[in-house]
Amino acid sequence: MKKLLLFITICCWLNNGIAQEVNFSEHIAPIIYNHCTTCHRPGEIAPFPLTNYEQVKAWAPMIAYVTGIKYMPPWKPDPNYQTYQRENYLTDAEIKQIADWVAQGTKRGNTALEPPLPVFPTGSQVGTPDLVLSFRESYLHKGTNQDVYRFFVLPTGLTEDKDLIALEVRPGNNAIVHHALVWEDTTGTSRAADEQTPEYGYETVRGNSLNALNSQLPGYVPGMRPMVFSHGIAQRLHAGADLRLQVHYAPTPVDERDSTTVNLFFARQPATRFLKSKVMIPFFGTLTNGPFVIPANQVREFHGTYQFTEDASLLNISPHMHKLGQRWEVFAIKPNKDTVKLIKINEWDFNWQGSYSFKKPIILPKGTVVHAFAKYDNTVNNPVNPNNPPKLITWGENTSDEMFYLPFSWVSYQPGDENLVFENPTTSTENPTIYSIQNELYPIAPNPATQQVKIGFTLASGGKATLHLFDVNGRLVNAVFTDRLYAPGLHTVEMDVSQQASGVYMAVLTIAGQQHIQKLVITK
Repeated sequence: MKKLLLFITICCWLNNGIAQEVNFSEHIAPIIYNHCTTCHRPGEIAPFPLTNYEQVKAWAPMIAYVTGIKYMPPWKPDPNYQTYQRENYLTDAEIKQIADWVAQGTKRGNTALEPPLPVFPTGSQVGTPDLVLSFRESYLHKGTNQDVYRFFVLPTGLTEDKDLIALEVRPGNNAIVHHALVWEDTTGTSRAADEQTPEYGYETVRGNSLNALNSQLPGYVPGMRPMVFSHGIAQRLHAGADLRLQVHYAPTPVDERDSTTVNLFFARQPATRFLKSKVMIPFFGTLTNGPFVIPANQVREFHGTYQFTEDASLLNISPHMHKLGQRWEVFAIKPNKDTVKLIKINEWDFNWQGSYSFKKPIILPKGTVVHAFAKYDNTVNNPVNPNNPPKLITWGENTSDEMFYLPFSWVSYQPGDENLVFENPTTSTENPTIYSIQNELYPIAPNPATQQVKIGFTLASGGKATLHLFDVNGRLVNAVFTDRLYAPGLHTVEMDVSQQASGVYMAVLTIAGQQHIQKLVITK
């Protein structure tokens, strides 16, 4: 019996040992490609690429460390408090797998089991924009190792109102664009401010954002896919309006130039519901323990409230503070005293700010009160305190100032909002009032063609796609790619047709079992 027990014990130990062996191909590659490579690839904001085994292996100890302390990937909300669309954090099991992989010698494993690197979009993470607004000239960000907040005015040129379902900021220089905020300006105030400065754009003016609290549009932070409104929801963009773009440029020791663009996407059908918004700032009776003053060498927590005056379906929340900031906790208390958790950030990091959209609307009846608690550390114990020694700080837009700034957006409640789901951005063909960015194959160019053609397509959500070229008899003449993994967004591929006979062909893009077809004429 003792021998039998010993045999069983050894077998269990061996099996556990085998189960705990971790390799790149089967275990680590999916984690890296899904959570890291979006930023860690050429041309993006991360300082080094993570697109293959050799690159990941070279940084393996660092990856194990930063994931172990949950510094990377930079997802700040507490996942146990509330959930959001497009969450990007590692589970404890994934963190342990990375640590075990490094401890066991960073083995590669069977390369046949290694997933392909997704093909990432190059022009847009959303699709083909309806309107593209660009800087009229590049902006010179001087190498002074200082943060700079710069406003730029982009005239829309719209001659009629449009229903905006997505706004995408495309940084011209990922190395210095830290984040961007966008407002609609129908007053001409921003344009006038820009005209008063000889150089392009103008610097932050204290209190400037207070004039546009109810016209803020979606902004930009690195690594986050733009929000796309669906279910008939949109924001109204008015004829003749300007976009006021505030770009935060990170410190740099050398001169850098930036020319950012903004992609706008309009509803294909008239919107049925329009977004409403509120920005909680520490004025006008918002704070229960104001004023918003943080004396030197003190830690302070401020409590702000807002009461809904209608039944609301809450969609999004975006806490913001500066370098004294330590934590946020925001929750709502309904009239029946039920508490609804909205967001909790336990360790605020000025470098990683975000906008967080709920997977489903948060239903808040009329009379619900939102409670927001924000904590600040203005002592020498705060390693990123911009002042040494600390000094008294008040509200302001500069990095050396501080902010209690909490935007959130909602739509007026309608029966059935409890059943809406926003996580899947694809279009429902059964309900025409539910629309969003669709899987789409665009007309081929040039057409007719003799040599090279470009084929553009959009994926609403990531997945495998197949692009084949058929002749008029349905025969396959060119398997351009088959079951290639693509990330969401706009993609373009080139195809050589110089060896194809003259005639009419059909390009067929297959995504999620659905086919999208465009005609191609080849001439010689």
